[in-house]
Amino acid sequence: MHFPLLSDIVIILGASVLIILVFQKIKLPPIIGLLVTGVVVGPQGLSLIKAKHEVELLSEIGVIFLLFVIGIEFSLKNLASIKKEVLIGGSVQVGITILVTALVSHFVGLSWEQAVFLGFLFSLSSTAIVLNLLQANGEITAPHGLLSVAILIFQDIIVVPMMLLVPILAGESENMSSTLVWLLIKVAGVVLLIIVLTNYVVPYILKQVVQTRSRELFILTTVVICFATAWLTSSIGLSLALGAFFAGMIISESDYSHQATANIIPFHQIFISFFFVSIGMLLDVQFVFDNILYVILLTLSVTITKSIIVGFAVIMLRYPLRTVILTALSIFQVGEFAFLLANTSMQYELLPDNVYQYFLATSIVSMGMTPLLFKFAHQLTDLLVKVPGAKRLEPQTIAPDTRISLAEELNDHLVIIGYGINGKNLARAARNADIPYRIVELNAKTVKSAKAEGEQIYFGDATEESILKHLFVHKARVVVIAISDPKATKKIVSQIRGLSKTVYVIVRTRFVKEIQENLQAGADEVIPEEFETSIEIFSKVLSKYLIPAQEIQSFIDLIRSQNYEMFRNPGHLTARQNGVHLDIPDATFVSLPVIQSTNKIVGKTLRESDLREKYNINVIAIKREEKFISHVRPDEVIAQGDTLYVFGTNEAVSQLSQHICP
Repeated sequence: MHFPLLSDIVIILGASVLIILVFQKIKLPPIIGLLVTGVVVGPQGLSLIKAKHEVELLSEIGVIFLLFVIGIEFSLKNLASIKKEVLIGGSVQVGITILVTALVSHFVGLSWEQAVFLGFLFSLSSTAIVLNLLQANGEITAPHGLLSVAILIFQDIIVVPMMLLVPILAGESENMSSTLVWLLIKVAGVVLLIIVLTNYVVPYILKQVVQTRSRELFILTTVVICFATAWLTSSIGLSLALGAFFAGMIISESDYSHQATANIIPFHQIFISFFFVSIGMLLDVQFVFDNILYVILLTLSVTITKSIIVGFAVIMLRYPLRTVILTALSIFQVGEFAFLLANTSMQYELLPDNVYQYFLATSIVSMGMTPLLFKFAHQLTDLLVKVPGAKRLEPQTIAPDTRISLAEELNDHLVIIGYGINGKNLARAARNADIPYRIVELNAKTVKSAKAEGEQIYFGDATEESILKHLFVHKARVVVIAISDPKATKKIVSQIRGLSKTVYVIVRTRFVKEIQENLQAGADEVIPEEFETSIEIFSKVLSKYLIPAQEIQSFIDLIRSQNYEMFRNPGHLTARQNGVHLDIPDATFVSLPVIQSTNKIVGKTLRESDLREKYNINVIAIKREEKFISHVRPDEVIAQGDTLYVFGTNEAVSQLSQHICP
C-alpha cells in the first residue's frame, strides 16, 4: 500500500529534529527551527515535500489544538488579579500598533482594509518565545515579566475577534454593518450554547467518563469535544479555530481541565509543528535576498515602533522607566499568532503576495532577534536610562500619598525591599517585635492596599539611588531584598554598598547559582529558596527517622555554612563531618485511626489487647473526639474512632495498621 504522505511526515519531523537540535545549541527558540525547516524542505528550498495540500490539512489540525489549549488555560479568575495590566496595557499596545501600522501602510499604497489587517498582524507578539525566555531567566514574576505576560494574555484573547473580522476586511460582504450584526448574533448564539454545555452537559459526560478510570476514553472524549465544537462553529460560518477556543473554555470550567491539558499537549506539539513548517514553506527565499535591505529596514522599523508603543502602554500604568524599557525589549517581536491570522486570510487573498512575503521575513527575523536582545536587555536598559532627557519619561517615583518625608529621618531601622510573601511575613514579625521598618515596593496596587491597612510601605524602584536615600538605607541596621528579579537584586546590592559599607544586607534568591554573584556584589547573606525548601523537606525526613532535633539543626547549620555545597556536589559533604552523627533507628512514630469494628482491639483495654506483646508497639497517646489523652493507663479502653499515637518498628507499625485500619 502506497502512502505518499508518510514520507513527507518523516522528512518534516526528521528535519525538524536536526534543525531544532542545532538551534538549541545556539540558544534559538524551537519555533524558529520549525520555520527554517519549512524553508529548507519546502518549494523554495530542497523541494522535498510532495503532498503540500495534506501537510496544510495537518497544520489546520495544529491550529485547532493550539486554540483549544489556549481556551483551556483561559481563566477569568486569573485575569481578574491583573485586570488593569491586561485591559489597559494590552488594549493600548494593540490599539496604537494597529492605528500606526494602518496609517503608514495606507500612506504607502495599501487599501484601508489591508492596512488595518497588517496592523492586526504586527500588533501580536510571541507568547511561546517570551514566556520561555522569562522563565529561563527567572524573571517571570519580576515587574517587567508580569507586565509582558499581561499584555501577551490580551493579545492571545484579541486574536479571536480579529479572526472573525478577517472575512469582513476581505470584502466578503457588500453590506458590512449587516454582516457584522449577523456575526455578533452567531457568536452570541454559540456563547449561549457554550454556557449550557459548560454548566450542564459536559461536566456530566466527563464525570461518567472519569468514573470508568479509562485514560483512553478520557482522551477520546476530550478530542471529540474539541473537534465537535470546531465543526459546529465552522458549519454556521465561523472559524474552526474559534470553535476550538470555545471548546477549550468548556473544558477549563470543569474539574478535569489540568488532566485534559496534559493529554492534549502531545497532540498539540506534533500538529503545531506542521503548522509552523507549512508557514516556513511559504517564505520565498529568493524574494528575501532580492529585497534584503528593505527587509532589514522594515524589521528595524517594526521592532523599534512596537517597542516605543509597548513602553508608552507601560508608562500609562505608571511603572518606573527601568520596567518600561525591559518590558519594551521583551515583546517587540511579531508572534506565532500573527502567522495563524495571516494563514486565515490566505483563502481571501487579503494581502498582496509581496506584502505577505515582507511580513513573513520581518516576523521570522524579529523572532530570531528576541533571545539576543533578552541576553543584553539589562545592560541596554542601564544605558538607556542614562540618556539625557530619559528621566522626564519617569512617572512620579514615589506617589504623593506614599512619599517619604525627608524630615522623618530614620536610624537603626529595617528596610524591606519587595512586599511579596516573604516581605509581608518579615514586616509582620518586625511589627510584633517593635523593630522600626520601612518597605519599598514597585507594584502601585500593592502599595495602595497595604497603605490602607496602615503598613509603612512606599512606592518606588529600589534600583534607583535616590529611593534608597529616601529610605535612609545608609543609616539602617539591616536591609532585606526579597524581589523576584535577579538582575535588579544585584544592582540594588551594588547601590546599597555605594551608600553604606556597614549595613547588613540579606538577599532572598530563587536559585543557589545566584549566591556567589550577590555575595560578590556586596551582600552579607544570601538565602536561596531553591535549597531552603530542600532543607525544610530534609529536616522533616530526618525527624521522621527520629533523629534528635539538636543533631538535625547541627546538620542544617553545616549545610548552610558550606553554601549548600552538599546539594550541589553530593560527594562534598557527609553527615559525619564536624561531629554530626546520624544514627537512624528502625523505628517510627505515627498516628493510626481505629476504623475496624470487628477486631480484638475495639472495646478492650490496652492490657487486654496486649499490643506491646503481640505487635511490639507502645501506645504513647490517644485522641478521642476532641479529647487528647496523653497519660495512657493500662486499663484505658480502645474505642472505634479513636486515633492511636504509637511508637515501634516500621514492620510492627505496618502490621498493626493493616489490622485496625485496613
